[in-house]
Amino acid sequence: MSSESDSDERDPMRARYEELAELAGSLAHEIKNPLSVIHMNIDLLSEDLSEIESPSSRRCLDRVDIVRGQCERMEGLLRDFLRYTRLTDIDLVSGSLNDQIENVLRAYQAQADADDIDIEKYLDADLPAIKLHSDSLQSALMNLVKNALEAMDRGGQLWARTYTTRGGVALDLIDSGSGVDDNTVMHMFEPFYSTKEGGSGLGLPTARKIIEAHGGRISVQSEVGRGTKFTLQFPVPKRLG
Repeated sequence: MSSESDSDERDPMRARYEELAELAGSLAHEIKNPLSVIHMNIDLLSEDLSEIESPSSRRCLDRVDIVRGQCERMEGLLRDFLRYTRLTDIDLVSGSLNDQIENVLRAYQAQADADDIDIEKYLDADLPAIKLHSDSLQSALMNLVKNALEAMDRGGQLWARTYTTRGGVALDLIDSGSGVDDNTVMHMFEPFYSTKEGGSGLGLPTARKIIEAHGGRISVQSEVGRGTKFTLQFPVPKRLG
């Protein structure tokens, strides 16, 4: 009896949340259009001013560059926000978690080589298949790998390990980077929380949302000066028959 009552209470709340999320996404889209026009006209104004040789035009150009930079920052924020709000139900098909992380690490190999970072892979060859959406899952993994590489600006190591668990499969991503404090760990999955200058604070929340849409979960451990470990866990579909 109480479970039915709880369900009745949650459904209106969920509907209200979805309505607000849709409204927020629509508002962000409406802001994006005039912002693009402003950005385009700032570029045109910059071209006009560059043809004028005077101290005042140079000062104006400096101010135009500031406005352009803020436009680009806002466009990036809106882009990340729209990606976050649009992620709802996704169609999952059977696939390999190993293949997903292999593709992502391959995409970042050149950056790792340039930054003197060793990538070590320990992928279980007998890993069971999971239900996944390739594009969105790779987007989440790319965010995690990118963050790991950026945390190691003077060389280091990144380990990727897959293995079976009691209820499914898991992936560990471990870096030897700068690590973060406990307060950052507590808040890093909150929307708009960021320790990066100019960061939108939506990368990790979006990654978590994608992983949860796969029926999975993500956890993190970190120690300042030693590195960070993200663990992603996914369920394995039950076999029929």
